Amino acid sequence: MYALAWKAGGTTAESEEILEVSAGSLCYKLRRMTSPSLDDAARSAPHPPLLAIENATVFRGDTRVFDRFSLEIPAGRNTAILGPNGAGKTTLLQLVTRDLYPVWAPDARVRLFGEERWNLFELRRRLGIVSQELHLRHQRDVSALDVVLSGHYASIGIWRREPPGRERLEHARAILERMGVAHLEHRLFTAMSAGEQRRCLLGRALIHDPPALLLDEPTVSLDLRAAFELVTILRELAREGRTLLLVTHHLDEIPPEIGWVILLKRGRVVAEGDRDAMLADEPLSDLFDVPLRVVRSDGFCRAVPR
Repeated sequence: MYALAWKAGGTTAESEEILEVSAGSLCYKLRRMTSPSLDDAARSAPHPPLLAIENATVFRGDTRVFDRFSLEIPAGRNTAILGPNGAGKTTLLQLVTRDLYPVWAPDARVRLFGEERWNLFELRRRLGIVSQELHLRHQRDVSALDVVLSGHYASIGIWRREPPGRERLEHARAILERMGVAHLEHRLFTAMSAGEQRRCLLGRALIHDPPALLLDEPTVSLDLRAAFELVTILRELAREGRTLLLVTHHLDEIPPEIGWVILLKRGRVVAEGDRDAMLADEPLSDLFDVPLRVVRSDGFCRAVPR
């Protein structure tokens, strides 16, 4: 007869297998410690959160932006972080990109995909980033093709690098094609419209085919046509299973595929939840300190005064 009893032990589990062997009037009990297979453990282990911040205190200069700030975004959840200017959105972005670090404390943590320490080149393979700061840094004489290729090196342009191989060139051109800017392959970044520039930067973020994208107000400064075109691409990426983490203060650039919204104000998460509950008159009036009404159309939202 076999009896199996699981014993929890830290992050693993052990089992004690008891084998009773009868021989005449004698009964022997044999014990053997076993462990579940690695495959079983992998199947049962939950995916770590895309982002987990615990008790982070962060300063920008002499200003304390976050005071023991905590936030968790599960893997695979398309999320928008919405807040007015001064809410802490830029500081949050810089925590994620490792441009800022919290004040040391024994219980302070910033984890991406479950890890606190990252090789930045490896992180770019997991998380593609399109930010306003990155856009400003690219105001140089770099071609569209080189902008996309530079994602391999986390650099601005590819000067003094070895010539990219045929496979990388073909991949970069395929990305430009998907972004709708293949005809701009040799055009300089500074000679493009803002919408064309933003699509090149999105292509750069996709060079490693990352499972998630971090987007900092992706349609800011774009005209309506360019904004609609970019949002259409983002919707397609979300439908393919890529996770979107969008940071903004513009309601109308939050696509319907983003189903979870976090409201950030004065360095605190004041509310979070389903988009229909968060993108509503009262929560947003409180968030922006102005009476407003939310108008919905085809899954999109915009705010108007009331």
